[in-house]
Amino acid sequence: MRALVHDPSAPHQLSLGVAPDPVPSTGQALVEVSATSFNFGEIAFRSGRPGHVSGWDAAGVVVRAAADGSGPAAGTRVVTFGWAGAWAELRAVDTAELAVVPEGVDLGLASALPVAGVTALQAVRRLGSLIGRRVLVTGASGGVGRYAVQLAARAGAHVIASVGGPARADGLLELGAAEVVIGPENLKGRVYGVLDNVGGAQLAQAYNRLEDGGVVQAIGMASREPTLIDFEEARTRVDRGRLETFNISTPLGADLATLVGLLERGELDAQVGWRGSWERALEAADALVGRRVRGKAVLDVR
Repeated sequence: MRALVHDPSAPHQLSLGVAPDPVPSTGQALVEVSATSFNFGEIAFRSGRPGHVSGWDAAGVVVRAAADGSGPAAGTRVVTFGWAGAWAELRAVDTAELAVVPEGVDLGLASALPVAGVTALQAVRRLGSLIGRRVLVTGASGGVGRYAVQLAARAGAHVIASVGGPARADGLLELGAAEVVIGPENLKGRVYGVLDNVGGAQLAQAYNRLEDGGVVQAIGMASREPTLIDFEEARTRVDRGRLETFNISTPLGADLATLVGLLERGELDAQVGWRGSWERALEAADALVGRRVRGKAVLDVR
């Protein structure tokens, strides 16, 4: 089968080549991939052996149902998650890591949901009740950030979207942000919750802006910088505030079904900022790591 394979000599260590067809285990469905999406982390922090097929998110059609009888039948449209194997014409996927996609939902948009959408959904949940509370989303223009703005607003929060510059703010008010700021240093007042996708200095700044009893979900490291927090200084600013490292919880099937339902009803926008053939994968990767994609990058496989 054709696949985007790990190539240490290529730009982004990525080239379109050939890989063996996957062999599903008894609890896996075999899916013919229609579209896949790139996440910043899997492009910016790539590693692997030559020929390895990476990729977390993909959507397509089941061509062989799981041998153990779990999951959907052949011919069913699905969105899928796994820690590898999405960037290929065929994917073997655990049936607990997929959700059915109704006919009215574009498979390319569905492929943008798994890691970014579920990360945002789970992180918002971990903040607890948000009705009437102020929530800061850093890196709000990225894939996770744009989902987080929408989902936190749906949960009743007063959402403050933090971006790197004015051009990155496009569309965030329409998604539900009540305010847009250029970096946490320009935030006015304190916040109950922070969904941080940037790390580094921005995470330290955001932590110092918590109200008493507030909580930070440290989700990503788009800055590629370590975070240094002076906790002695923080004690003078924050009382009982919490800083929690976020890791996505699997399996994703149930959360994917929730997001697909929101997408189908028009209550969630997939925020695809770049879309094209996977023949243009390097162009998509360049745009993503160069901060030229507002939201998600989707590659059409067929």
